[in-house]
Amino acid sequence: MAITGDDVRLDEIIPISYDFSVFTCYYKGADTRVRVTFFEEDLELKLPFGSHTRLFLSEVNRAWSEPKFDWLTKYRKMSKGARSLRKSIGATTVKMRQMKKSGKRCIYDLIRNSQPILANKSQMLGMPQFGLRDNLIKCELLKKEDAYTYIKNYRFFLGTYNVNGQNPKESLSPWLASTATPPDFYLVGFQELDLSKEAFLFNDTPKEPEWMLAVYKGLHPDAKYALVKLVRLVGIMLLFYVKAEHAAHISEVEAETVGTGVMGRMGNKGAVAIRFQFHNSDICVVNSHLAAHTEEFERRNQDFKDICRRMQFSQDDLTLPPLTIMKHNVVLWLGDLNYRISDLEVDHVKDLIAKKDFESLYNHDQLKRQMDEEVVFGGFTEGEIDFQPTYKYDTGSDQWDTSEKCRVPAWCDRILWRGKNIKQLHYQSHMTLKTSDHKPVSSLLEIGVRTPVVNEESYKRTFEEIVRHIDRMENDCIPSVSLSQREFLFQDVKFMQHQAKTVTVYNDGQVPCQFEFIPKLDEPTYCKPWLTANPAKGFLAQGASVDIDLELFVNRSTAPDLNSGQQQLEDILVLHLERGKDYFISITGNYLPSCFGSSLSTLCLLREPIQDMPLETIRELVRSLSNPETDKPQEIPKEIWMMVDHLFRYAKKQEELFQQPGLRSEFEEIRDCLDTVGLDTLPGSNHSVAEALLLFLDALPEPVIPFSFYPQCLDSCSDSSQCRQIISVLPQCHKNVFNYLTAFLQELLKHSAHNRLDVNILAPIFAGLLLRSPTKQDLTEKRKVKEFFQHFLVQTPSDRDIHDKLPE
Repeated sequence: MAITGDDVRLDEIIPISYDFSVFTCYYKGADTRVRVTFFEEDLELKLPFGSHTRLFLSEVNRAWSEPKFDWLTKYRKMSKGARSLRKSIGATTVKMRQMKKSGKRCIYDLIRNSQPILANKSQMLGMPQFGLRDNLIKCELLKKEDAYTYIKNYRFFLGTYNVNGQNPKESLSPWLASTATPPDFYLVGFQELDLSKEAFLFNDTPKEPEWMLAVYKGLHPDAKYALVKLVRLVGIMLLFYVKAEHAAHISEVEAETVGTGVMGRMGNKGAVAIRFQFHNSDICVVNSHLAAHTEEFERRNQDFKDICRRMQFSQDDLTLPPLTIMKHNVVLWLGDLNYRISDLEVDHVKDLIAKKDFESLYNHDQLKRQMDEEVVFGGFTEGEIDFQPTYKYDTGSDQWDTSEKCRVPAWCDRILWRGKNIKQLHYQSHMTLKTSDHKPVSSLLEIGVRTPVVNEESYKRTFEEIVRHIDRMENDCIPSVSLSQREFLFQDVKFMQHQAKTVTVYNDGQVPCQFEFIPKLDEPTYCKPWLTANPAKGFLAQGASVDIDLELFVNRSTAPDLNSGQQQLEDILVLHLERGKDYFISITGNYLPSCFGSSLSTLCLLREPIQDMPLETIRELVRSLSNPETDKPQEIPKEIWMMVDHLFRYAKKQEELFQQPGLRSEFEEIRDCLDTVGLDTLPGSNHSVAEALLLFLDALPEPVIPFSFYPQCLDSCSDSSQCRQIISVLPQCHKNVFNYLTAFLQELLKHSAHNRLDVNILAPIFAGLLLRSPTKQDLTEKRKVKEFFQHFLVQTPSDRDIHDKLPE
């Protein structure tokens, strides 16, 4: 199966010269037939309906139109090669003719990375390069696909295993080869593949190839499999294997990752996903590792929602909006979801397990309760659980956790699905594997996939009916729509707080229409960076409507200009109809300034919360910095002092500090407190305050160590005295903040016996925030940044006066 360029080879070349001609090019349903001649050779190619074909033909025409072909002189004797090429595809051409005689037709035989004639509705929302007519034909064919297509069942093996950072020590065959017959697909997910700090901070692990090999050896022995894709985020890995005979029918393979750890980015928790097209079905597979601990079910809910919102797959046509998880025909979700058993003592749980009373135990399962309340996994199905909990065991045994914590057994490892024509054949754990403190779980699903083999006569009849109907409709009718609203006001917008409003677009015209938000004159995109419209383009049948979400979100990139008043929440969206007119949508709002995204120098001037001071007053203070009569600024921003003071008082002995994320709701309370009331004690958990501190540093428009010092810091990273010399010449407020934060981190390290922090944990987390690159960092730069900052986590005599400034 061709996955990369290394998987294919070039056998022959046909030069596009004056001896080359494209004879005819016509559409038949979804296919483009092209007859090509080169000397005495006559080839017929069948290309798929799609942008790839249009682009290919336009490039061929452009190349043939060139006035000179001097560079092709050495290829003049290629006619023999062309004959060889024809022989190589002869079998395929014969097969096409045989299929035509039999009354059946394969929609795409020759081009692997093709778009089939029947894609899902989300993919049909907009293809401007084909025009409205082609889109309408495809959409109508989709509606009537039951008349000429077939559904065929395939077996998907889904497996999930939290390996607790262990190396593979035993065969995985009892898990992966547990089915009587070999499955058609394998989707195998791992969590906690590597628990080392190197893996956590640099996403690099030697255990990836070890577990890959273990999986390969453990696959069903009665079939041959091809590895289609691997994706990994720290310790979360997903492997996708397929039977060799199905490989040619897989296309549009994409992989993405989402970290939901601290700051919503660190990859110790999160998800990886692979989406692909198999025949005419879009399938998305997600492997996730959600937040731990029994009481953190709300954080797990938030992780799920964040993954669904942030996991986006780009499309071949980059002008189309990215695909989200839920836009696929079939969604398969597996992983260590970490939902626990609630409201039961550990002995009671073990007693129910001994009696195999899984039904009573399942009633206390957090995931079941959250799904029953429709909080998470809406539209998903999970099979009946008739196996004992898969967590937590003593490693190397079937004995429940005997450690001091004595964890309550739980079904942490789960497999769910969403879509039509899906039947679960088994759902089980595999107790014989003892490598980890979890047991692996598997599910065998039988999924009905709409194949590209169609009934030729039915397809032709349906296609001709659609074309005749479109011809009648297109008699000079101008498309038009009506909008539910044209002016939108977003009130009291806050930093990192999502707001959304909906505009309904209704096709009140006599013909179908294609819409798209288009850029205004001299602007690169259709909207400001803090705004998105979803979907941004689409197709509407006559009488149909679509809800477009107008989403506003201010992040670290857009907050600085809004805080300073250089930008306002104002924009005009232009909704364009193909062959029709433009509609204008007004967007306005008021942004509440925040310390998040404000500069250190500005915050040092503010003695009141930022929202208690008029914007013009803040501007005047900034302009007066050079005036010697201006009040002396504070040594450090009060907001940093409040967060550090809170952590110093209450979190010095907190485990997993700066590693476990807080709750989104608590962050919003902390942000509001810093921006408005300025309480002595911050709300929220220690983890939420710690994450707020990291987000604050990440949002600074100019980092603690200004961008201009970045190259010098990298050059001096191995010399402690030079590193300290650089810090000594920083702007005063930047130097104060740097010294204050490093003194605080040194205090935390004094309590490492309780909080389990060490230099190797703190250095990479804070180094990347205090010493940020103006461009994207490579791995070498990240290591140098870490080395630079490590010098300051070891206390020296010169640091002692800094500690006097820490809160008592």
